[in-house]
Amino acid sequence: MLINPSSPHSDDGWLARNIVDPSLKISEPIVLETKQLHVYYGDNEAIHEADLKFLEHQISALIGPSGSGKSTFLRSLNRMNDGVARVTGEILYRGVDVNRSEIDVYEMRRRIGMVFQRPNPFPKSIYDNITFALKRRGITDKQTLDEAVETSLKQAALWDEVKDQLKKSALALSGGQQQRLCIARALAVKPDILLLDEPASALDPVSTSKLEETLLQLKNDYTIIIVTHNMQQAARISDYTAFFNMGWALEYDETSQIFTSPQVQLTNNYVAGDFG
Repeated sequence: MLINPSSPHSDDGWLARNIVDPSLKISEPIVLETKQLHVYYGDNEAIHEADLKFLEHQISALIGPSGSGKSTFLRSLNRMNDGVARVTGEILYRGVDVNRSEIDVYEMRRRIGMVFQRPNPFPKSIYDNITFALKRRGITDKQTLDEAVETSLKQAALWDEVKDQLKKSALALSGGQQQRLCIARALAVKPDILLLDEPASALDPVSTSKLEETLLQLKNDYTIIIVTHNMQQAARISDYTAFFNMGWALEYDETSQIFTSPQVQLTNNYVAGDFG
């Protein structure tokens, strides 16, 4: 089933926007959905009526050229644009519109965690990085904290590398280890969804490979939405891919479809390397 509203989004004139609804294809429930999402920086409309659905235990990649709006869209999903941009429309997390003013943003971000482009560990020990948010929530039992540290580090495929040096400064870890530590820190509060904004952009190929292996394991327990500038990465790890250009979500479908038989010419041009 295709939704085909016309949208002015290029100098070539009016083109059809073809959003394939992936929820019509498989049985996994929709965990997150945007309806008529618009994002404004002052008078500039950065995101135009984005209507996307994200399925449970799937990895969805957001691709597109620099400035296309993919990171702006991602940051809107857990209200990281609050105070920076005006966001209108609905952001439905399991049917609840988290874009409403009365929503407890802190609690919502516990359920919809985020990992940023560059690793940002706290200047604390590995152990204290993982337990920081838990202690802020009033959890002080040492056994509970120890279990959370071990579980989250194992999920982030970092436990075997750091289990004997948990008191070591997180800043002493390699870039790839720091990024996996940030993932573990996000997992420690037991989120439902994990948002990642170009998490491998500052990593070497070996660290990137480890990160991708980690994400493929994590999708068994989490719903993952990742912005990536690396199309090969999107093709390797994602189940669904959305192509953004000039603030429009132009096409959204199974990743294999996007990379082999896209329905929008601009998508085809981008994945073929003709622009971007």
